[in-house]
Amino acid sequence: MFNKKKLGTVALALGASLALSATSAWAKTTITVASFPSFDQAVVSAIPLYKKLHPEVEIKLVSLAYGDHHNAMTTALATGGNLPDVMGVEYGYIGRFAASGGLEDLRAAPYNAGQYEDLFSKFTIPLATGGTGTLAAMPADIGPGALFYRKDILEKAGVTKEDLTKDWDSYIAAGKKIKEATGSYLVASAVDIKDIVIRSGLKDGEGIYFDSENNISVESPRFKEAFRLAKAVREAGIDAQVGAWSSEWTEGLRRGTIASQMMGAWLGGHLAGWIAPESKGLWRSSHLPEGSFASWGGSFYAIPKKAEHKAEAWEFIKFMTMNKEMQIAAFRDLDAFPALLEAQEDDFINQPIEYLGGQVARVQWKEAAAKIPAMDVHKHDPVAEQIVNDALEAVLERDADIDAELANAAKQIKRRARR
Repeated sequence: MFNKKKLGTVALALGASLALSATSAWAKTTITVASFPSFDQAVVSAIPLYKKLHPEVEIKLVSLAYGDHHNAMTTALATGGNLPDVMGVEYGYIGRFAASGGLEDLRAAPYNAGQYEDLFSKFTIPLATGGTGTLAAMPADIGPGALFYRKDILEKAGVTKEDLTKDWDSYIAAGKKIKEATGSYLVASAVDIKDIVIRSGLKDGEGIYFDSENNISVESPRFKEAFRLAKAVREAGIDAQVGAWSSEWTEGLRRGTIASQMMGAWLGGHLAGWIAPESKGLWRSSHLPEGSFASWGGSFYAIPKKAEHKAEAWEFIKFMTMNKEMQIAAFRDLDAFPALLEAQEDDFINQPIEYLGGQVARVQWKEAAAKIPAMDVHKHDPVAEQIVNDALEAVLERDADIDAELANAAKQIKRRARR
């Protein structure tokens, strides 16, 4: 997830780079990179830098809308046709693609990527690892979880940052005070609470919906607590009942009718760039409530098994993921928090963020990235996620029994996973 304020500059850079490629008589190889907005902005930014190192390689960028891109790549992997040399994959799809069998195992020769794995935030590599231990992709950027909140609204309500972050019940109690004193909602949706709590407390190697032994875990105390908290938020009337990225959501953040939002660190760039630039100095960032650490989003690069130019694709992926200069450029220009640990040590991390009132928030995000558990992914995670969301909707909208809904969800997941 990157800052949209750079789109105009990026578009000009793309036109210039493609024009340069078209007139380059010495170019020998063209690699195709399939991507999606805003992930493609990093590729566009990289083209001039990469061509300085590899003038013999041209880069053709094919970009589709987020959903269209991943659907197209799913079809391409299944049919073996229309495959790029380099495939951009977002966090939410990497587990499914890793299990597809259609991507190169980067741990195997000639890539031998195992030697590079310690260069990245520890939680990233497991996300791209298939059930047989194959490594399907390399991480480029990450989204360390953060709690963004309106400092001025908290002050009007007599609420402190500690009230928001002590624990989940304290967070909800603070929300009630905020609503009573200011009329603002604590959070956009009660579903947001569920999403973070079910990812909290995981040990390295565990998954959200399936444990390390492939057992379905949606009836665990973790899910019951998540549902309880979400229901408490809804019953207290402190969620705006709007979904992320909707027009109601952006208006709520812009006008201050939504007082806090838990999301990846990249949200700071979105707030400053296009959601609420006029609120400069009012927003702050904190760690998530109750010592929780989780990731929102992130991007990976993969090579399809039937790609035409695998050697050149691998060189480009190494440049995008392991070149500190490139990682820092994407961080500075596009708010893409680097997966590369070396880039996380750059002094840019220590610079204050004017939009966040001069807060040195990137240090906080770096701390969070180091504590995010190395979560396992499962090919049926998307199915389980939808079933659990439907169960929560029944609890929130129809006051259904939490235990009964989670038991039914477990049965549905088991049935769907057998297909």
